[in-house]
Amino acid sequence: MNYQTLQQSWPQFSNDISKLVVRLGLDKLSLECDHCALRANSTESAQQLAQAFAENGQVISNNMINGRPILIIKLDQPLMLGEQAISCVELPFPSSKVYPVEGWEHIELVLPVNVSSCDDLASELVARVPSLQGVLAGETDIKVKMSSPKGDNERLANPTIAFKHDNLCVKVHPHTIEAIIASEQ
Repeated sequence: MNYQTLQQSWPQFSNDISKLVVRLGLDKLSLECDHCALRANSTESAQQLAQAFAENGQVISNNMINGRPILIIKLDQPLMLGEQAISCVELPFPSSKVYPVEGWEHIELVLPVNVSSCDDLASELVARVPSLQGVLAGETDIKVKMSSPKGDNERLANPTIAFKHDNLCVKVHPHTIEAIIASEQ
């Protein structure tokens, strides 16, 4: 996997991820997509991608999260997801887990609410999109994972709900990645 391959695969990924957003009913909320993320299975691939992205943007965060470096790159030219410009890319270095597909993996949407737990975030989501109740209850083929990932210096709680289907993932959280990075300063 290299930078050019990623660029070429973006249109298909953005089309597929947009369909998942619609299926979840999140399209009705007009949420900001603050960043997208990819997966690399080798440190060598991650290093090559980090260098290529740094040539096309600026690394605004290089943080240890769950024992591995995760870079956030603010792009010079945003990626387009429909009408929405995505200015940041998350590049996690590999862990011991091997991903079935390398490349684009998820987008993260911001639901600007004042919550500090995944349960409260889920309640806010269901209040806005009642059909998510069944998804969150495990009644569909969409897997749900709730987590509160935290960088070493983060001061802002950012509970996250991930909706996964067919090697695609849409995550929802209350704060933008840039607000989280600012909280570290």
